[in-house]
Amino acid sequence: MRYTILLHYPEMTSDDLGADWAEGERAFDAYATALDQAGVLISAEVLQPSSSTTTVAVRDGELQVQDGPFAETKEQLGGTFVVDVPDLDAALAWAQKAPSVQWGTVEVRPSATHFENGSWTR
Repeated sequence: MRYTILLHYPEMTSDDLGADWAEGERAFDAYATALDQAGVLISAEVLQPSSSTTTVAVRDGELQVQDGPFAETKEQLGGTFVVDVPDLDAALAWAQKAPSVQWGTVEVRPSATHFENGSWTR
């Protein structure tokens, strides 16, 4: 079963983190490598800061494009890992190993469907 592990944490720059930045990169590299070597990793994304977000919506028939995050928040969605594991317990076991669980929230959400090889698949 597919699950997306969503990493929410306070938005920080490399200047905010100083020497901890390199340590964080090593920790996430080790985490991604462990998922990959276990054969469960489908994809992983580290997202740009929320300041680079562009939000698109249609309101009253009008296209609205807004630069920057949709809402001010203390935490951002910083990245995702999509895994294919047997069940929720396995997904939770991987989620608790995410480095950012120490300073943010790690959300585990099952996939309802996904697009693969030209069609939607459950």
